[in-house]
Formats: sequence, structure tokens, C-alpha cells
Amino acid sequence: MNHTGPFVAGTFAVGSAVGFLSGLLGKGGSAVTTPALQIFLRVPDYLALASPLPATLPTLMSAAWAYRGKDLVDWRVSRLTVLWGVPATLAGSFLSDSVGGHALMVMTAFMVFALGLSLLFKNGEPEPASHVPSGWRIAAIGASVGLLSGLLANTGGILFGPLFIRWLGMPPKRALATSLVVSAVLALPGVAVHMYLGHIDWVIVAALSLAAIPSSYLGARLALSLHDKTLVRVYGALLALFGLYDIIFTFTHH
Repeated sequence: MNHTGPFVAGTFAVGSAVGFLSGLLGKGGSAVTTPALQIFLRVPDYLALASPLPATLPTLMSAAWAYRGKDLVDWRVSRLTVLWGVPATLAGSFLSDSVGGHALMVMTAFMVFALGLSLLFKNGEPEPASHVPSGWRIAAIGASVGLLSGLLANTGGILFGPLFIRWLGMPPKRALATSLVVSAVLALPGVAVHMYLGHIDWVIVAALSLAAIPSSYLGARLALSLHDKTLVRVYGALLALFGLYDIIFTFTHH
């Protein structure tokens, strides 16, 4: 690719915006960065799909730094999700060259949209802190989201957070903190495989990372400052918008 000054500046702008939303929503941001790179900067499909993935690592670590000392990460959920998610992510990454991604992108977009609406109009309170999520539900989330993450070259954070809230009954800030940890770990096998396949543009990675590190920290600080009910409503509304955006993008650019 021709990495001109305007191209790098545009990539930096995308990284700043997505980084802030990533910190706010406890996700890596690659699911949003990919269509932004394709629409605004005309980045080729495979480079736009895989290049945001390495940039999620510093983005997630910066956001996680905002949660330090809060004791919000559920380490049991993190361990079980990673245990099932890592092999599924590896399998999906190796299958990404041979499996058509369009149907998966459509399915994921509709799922994100539905999860967003379910959180936006969610009634009742989350389970108490003493509630222990069932192991089979954690395993199902880890394996299914891990496979999709490998196929679509993202960290799965856009699904982990809402599924932890909706299906495991976790409080929102605990779910987002746990999602940050899981997403960071699951990014590693995907990055390794897509490096091997030659799908990564490191200039794009550098620009996205430098922009997203400060903005993701600010997004995470905002999430921590919000009341749980307000955070869930904001989270649901943004997820629904992202899902709708991805649905429109997937159907109009196929």
C-alpha cells in the first residue's frame, strides 16, 4: 500500500475514535476498525480485516490500566473463557482463508444488534456478586465467540461483554473488565496466525496503536464513572448502533 501522509493521518483519526469506544465498551475495536478502514481509506479486504488485530493489544492494555486496583475482573470466567476460546480462535484463524466470511459477518452484525437492543431495554438487576456463572455457559461463550473471532480476525470483545452481562448475569463493570482480559489473550493466537498468512500491514498497526492508547484509557475511565444502569443503557445503545452499521456495511459492500 501507499502510506501517504493523509493516509496515516486518517488511520490515526480512526484509531482515536475507535480507541475511545473500545475503552468505554471493554472491547478491542477491530470489528469497528475494519469497515472504517475499508470505507474511508480504501484498505484492501484482508489487510483491513487483520491489521487492526495487533493494535487491539496496546488498546486493551491501556483500557485495562484504568481498571487497576478495582478488583473487577472475574478470574474464573476469564480462565474458562480463554481455555475454550484459544483453540477455537486458532481453528477459526486457519479456516479464515477457506471459509466465506460474508455470512458470518452478517450473522455477527445481527447478533450484536440484538444484544444491544436486549441491553438497552433490559429490565431487572444483575445477579448478586456471589452468583457463580455455570461452567457450560462460559465454555459455550468461549468456544463460539473464539471461533468467530478467528474467522473474522477480531478479539470477540464486542460479543464477550454483552454475553457476560446478558447470559452470565455479571454486573456491567465486572463484565467489561473481564472482557478486556479475555480479549487481550484471545488476540494473541489470531495475531500469530495472520502474521504467518501475511495479512498484516504494520504501518496501519502503528498508527492505530499510537492513537488508541490514550483514547482507550479515557473511554475506560468514563465507563468507570457511570452508574451501572446508565452504563448498561449506553452500552446497549452503542452496540445496537454498531450492529446496524455493520449490517448496512456488509450488505452494501458485498
